[in-house]
Amino acid sequence: MTVFKLPDLGEGLSDAEILRWHVQVGDTVSVDQPMLSVETAKAVVEVPAPQSGVITALHGAEGDRIETGAPLVEFASEQTTRQTSQGDSGTVVGHMPSGADEYAVAALPTDDQGAGSAQRIQAVPAARALARSLGVDLATLTGSGRNGLITLDDVITAGLPEGAPAANASTMRPADPPIARDGAMTELRSLRRAMANSMALARDNVMSCSVFDDADLHRWSPRNDYTLRVLRAIGVAAKVEPGLNAWYDGKALSRRLFDHVDVGMAVDTPDGLIVPILRDVGRRDFASLREGLDKLKQAARDRTVPPAELRNWTFMLSNFGMMAGRYATPVVVPPAVAILGTGRVRDDVVAEDGKAVVHRRMPLSLTFDHRCITGGEAVRFLGALISDLELAE
Repeated sequence: MTVFKLPDLGEGLSDAEILRWHVQVGDTVSVDQPMLSVETAKAVVEVPAPQSGVITALHGAEGDRIETGAPLVEFASEQTTRQTSQGDSGTVVGHMPSGADEYAVAALPTDDQGAGSAQRIQAVPAARALARSLGVDLATLTGSGRNGLITLDDVITAGLPEGAPAANASTMRPADPPIARDGAMTELRSLRRAMANSMALARDNVMSCSVFDDADLHRWSPRNDYTLRVLRAIGVAAKVEPGLNAWYDGKALSRRLFDHVDVGMAVDTPDGLIVPILRDVGRRDFASLREGLDKLKQAARDRTVPPAELRNWTFMLSNFGMMAGRYATPVVVPPAVAILGTGRVRDDVVAEDGKAVVHRRMPLSLTFDHRCITGGEAVRFLGALISDLELAE
């Protein structure tokens, strides 16, 4: 009895999902016959039979995940493939061995042989599969491997047009990627783990679209506060286009609009990103906003923000320009539908009455969920926000 284990699929992955079986218990299979299709995180792969024989057991049903190296198929045959240097009893799917890679192979009669013939055609499994696809008769080849074993290079050379330069397997497959030898893998924890989960949720559930523009701040007096002006402008824009101050349910295809504007503000900390919420920004004066903002930022850095103040924002703000950066494509985290990014304020040369002048300008990046927000709604929101920002006070 031979047990064939799920081989290394050549992608550095630890398991695979069985999509469908092509064989059943009792079937007789030959070397390289497809036995099943499996799906990894990267591709769908056909797993071939490593030997000829009768299948006596299948391990796993369609939909099951199988660990690499776990039992997959049992054969009623004493003939097995030679173990690889890693001790795996199966061939490596997706890896094309070079001329130095040798495997024990099954005895297969040629077309003119009878059932009682003892002649063997010795070939590595990948060479046998390539010969079939190229129409190369293995019986006509002289193997260059040990004891006359037909290698992949032998089949490649035989399949080349007459007069073509010689080729080999090593030149036909990409070079192995460089191996990083510094540092150690560490598990993401706490805020960084939460961020990874939130970004995966956003990736899988939001159809993101971004628009960009600049607000001209040359009319501002020195006492204006950038963050407070942006918060006020968000409240104004939400009244003009309330569709961006909302939640969206993609499964139910429904949305919920809000009268209040609760802004989740991304705060960078040494442990990762945290998003405390400043409530009802559209109805608060500057003094109240500044007091609430200072408390939230300090609590975020001290990790003392109450859980209730980390949930249920209706709009998001990323003030990344306080550190660096002009434009970005900030990520919308569902169920919210929009996020504004403010870039680094700087002096730009602009045209005014046909002359080049220098004005202070704020870059703005608005990302929205295009499943429930039209482009027109997004640019009207951005236009209303810019109009408020460009007021003197």
